[in-house]
Amino acid sequence: MDSKVIETQDGSDKKKEVIRVESVYFSYDGPLILEDINLTLHRADFLAIIGPNGSGKTTLLKIMVGLLKPQAGQVFLFGQRIEEFEDWHKVAYIQQNATHFESKFPITVEEVITSSLYASRRIKGNHAGWRKERVEQVLDLVDLAGYQKRLMTTLSGGQQQRILIARALATEPEVMLLDEPTTGIDHQTQENFYDILGELNHDYGLTIAVVTHDYGVVNKHINQVACLNRKLIYHGRHEDFCQSAAFKELLADGHHLVMHQH
Repeated sequence: MDSKVIETQDGSDKKKEVIRVESVYFSYDGPLILEDINLTLHRADFLAIIGPNGSGKTTLLKIMVGLLKPQAGQVFLFGQRIEEFEDWHKVAYIQQNATHFESKFPITVEEVITSSLYASRRIKGNHAGWRKERVEQVLDLVDLAGYQKRLMTTLSGGQQQRILIARALATEPEVMLLDEPTTGIDHQTQENFYDILGELNHDYGLTIAVVTHDYGVVNKHINQVACLNRKLIYHGRHEDFCQSAAFKELLADGHHLVMHQH
């Protein structure tokens, strides 16, 4: 990955706050889904958000990108209250089941990627040559060079997920949030997918937060863990998580976690 699509972050900038969730409470007109959540994501962090089904992981991610508004608490993006934040090109969000394309809808890889540029208005004078170059750059980043004219519906699930990463990268984001991005994908494809995310994080300082059940696959890339079960029962360094009460609690509940870093 030698493309300069993402500007490499200076190491001294790694303490800069990217997202802060402060005393957040949320419910869907019923019992609390999230209770008193406090979480901070810094520049170049790679955070895995884990926990049992129904623990509020997807809800938390949607609150972090402004798709849901908490009943109480605040969210800050790059130091600004989310209600006042306008630089949305800095934030990339890949939702759950995002690769479910209509089988008869003939959209090409190039069209999927350039749609993000129009949506964010980062067209740079509507220059077609620049857009073409941009598509080539981001496809190179996800190891799918030359796929511009391929139909999305002809690609495997893993390839579609990489195209969605390329689409997100086209707007030069500084943080990427993904919701269970490898559901239904085989183990080797999961590994390849997370390897690409790991390279983007390590080589370019892209800040990443991912909701995942793929503990044993993603663990070699992450540096932070948030373990959620309505409340935040652990948030901290990955290497400390294996010794934590939260880790032992998940094991006691029958979750098989392989959290060794390689």
